[in-house]
Amino acid sequence: MADGVRAVLLAGGEGRRMGRLGHGRLKPLVPFGGSCRLIDFSLANAADSGLDEVLLLSQYEERQLMDDLHRTWRRPGFRVHFGPYDRAYRDGTGHRPPPPAGPPERGTADALIRKAPYVFGPGTSEVLVLHADHVYRYDYGPLIARHRASGAALTVAHQRIDRRWVHLFGMVEFDAGGQLTRFVEKPADPTSDLVFAAFCVFDAAVLHRYLEQLDGTDWQHDISRDVIPAMLAGGERILGHEVHGHWEDIGTVDRYHRAHLALLGDRPALPLARLPRTLAPGVPRSLVADAPGVERSIVPADLVNHGRLAHSVAFPGVRIGAGAHVTRSVLLPGATVPDGAAIDSAIVLEDGFVQQMETPYARGEARV
Repeated sequence: MADGVRAVLLAGGEGRRMGRLGHGRLKPLVPFGGSCRLIDFSLANAADSGLDEVLLLSQYEERQLMDDLHRTWRRPGFRVHFGPYDRAYRDGTGHRPPPPAGPPERGTADALIRKAPYVFGPGTSEVLVLHADHVYRYDYGPLIARHRASGAALTVAHQRIDRRWVHLFGMVEFDAGGQLTRFVEKPADPTSDLVFAAFCVFDAAVLHRYLEQLDGTDWQHDISRDVIPAMLAGGERILGHEVHGHWEDIGTVDRYHRAHLALLGDRPALPLARLPRTLAPGVPRSLVADAPGVERSIVPADLVNHGRLAHSVAFPGVRIGAGAHVTRSVLLPGATVPDGAAIDSAIVLEDGFVQQMETPYARGEARV
């Protein structure tokens, strides 16, 4: 990876739309795929792309997130930088300096401008912006190389999806030359089937200039709602970079559940071997097509199964009681299913709470 790229990871989500799955848990740390957490995808992508450091920009329960990443992402040749708190983690004192002066951060753009000294340091020519709640594996190298070769102010990653879902994302349109002509966050009436894939590369000086211009105005403090539209209105050269392969925004608990079931197909778009391994990394796990008590499920080697598990994803430490039947479900780390329980289309939390998905089979929530 070329020098001059500052990668920043926006990880401020509270997971309010995740139901009980998000209670008492940071959204970036929501477990995924029997193997990792949501935040691990962007970090693994960055490390595999040759970046040696990613700057964490978080707002909600920042200390909890920093403590976790300090434990799980300490590896040779790659680290997470904690901005104003980084020195405390490096020297092991645990001392936290006072929070930066100024009003509280209210959005993704605020996270960039309030920590500008750590984002726009000497030698930074480009800023690679990543998010912490998207499931995908991707090499950022070609994106950065194309951005540099084009001389663009911004290059946005985008993907083509079914138009009926475009209203949930940032819609983008391009001219015949590949230059961005329109960007609308969550459009009521989509006119394109292309959406912003929530990672992009800015020219650092241009990004800094627009953030300073917007700061203090009546704005929404958001990259997608403010910064990109302002750059578009300002006539900046903004190009697109199409993303092929699996990419998914885990914005709701329903999408979280569906994303897990998609891992179980004959040829899943995101194979188990491509998932980062941060949860119980020493425990092997596999996609089992057919075995005693198991049908087409992702299972860890330490699964204790006295019942039946079908078309489901189980994390390490899961126990299924005698006569229990679990189908089309996700069992979080250490979850226990009691003897005789019947669970279909649900998420079983660590404390045994069953978060039921809305299906023709069952509605509501329960505890087993």
